[in-house]
Amino acid sequence: MAEKLFSQEDRQMIIGAIQAAEMQTSGEIQVHIENHCKDDVLDRAAEVFETLKMYQTQERNGVLFYLAVVDHKFAILGDAGINSRVEPDFWEKSKDLMAQHFRQGQFTQGLIAGIEQAGLQLSKHFPYNPDTDKNELSDDISFG
Repeated sequence: MAEKLFSQEDRQMIIGAIQAAEMQTSGEIQVHIENHCKDDVLDRAAEVFETLKMYQTQERNGVLFYLAVVDHKFAILGDAGINSRVEPDFWEKSKDLMAQHFRQGQFTQGLIAGIEQAGLQLSKHFPYNPDTDKNELSDDISFG
C-alpha cells in the first residue's frame, strides 16, 4: 500500500523538493513511508531516525518526515541542531499544513509543502556553504 500510494512521478516530485531544499542549506531531509505504525508515531519516527542514521549529520540538522499510510499517522522529527533553533510550535504548524493537504487526498503536495517549510527553516539557520557542504544522507524515499 505505502509504495503504491506514490507513483514514480510523485516520488520524483518529492525527491525534487528535497533536493531543492537541500541546495539552500547544510541540513538534510529524509522521507520514510510505511503501512503501519503500531507504536506511538513519534516513538516510531525516532526509531526510523536512528535506523537511517540521521543523527550523524555534522550539525545535527536532519529532518525526518515519517508516514504510516494505512494507519493515517505521520510525524516530523528534527534533530537537536534544528530543534534548538525553530519556534517551539514550528513542527506542529508544519504538520497542520500537511494535514490540510492529506485530508483532501493530496499526499504528494502535503509532503512537498512540509519539505518546503523545513527547507526554509534549515536555510535560515544552516545556510548552504558550497565549500564545505556535502549531501550527507540519501535523498531517496525509504519504505518500511
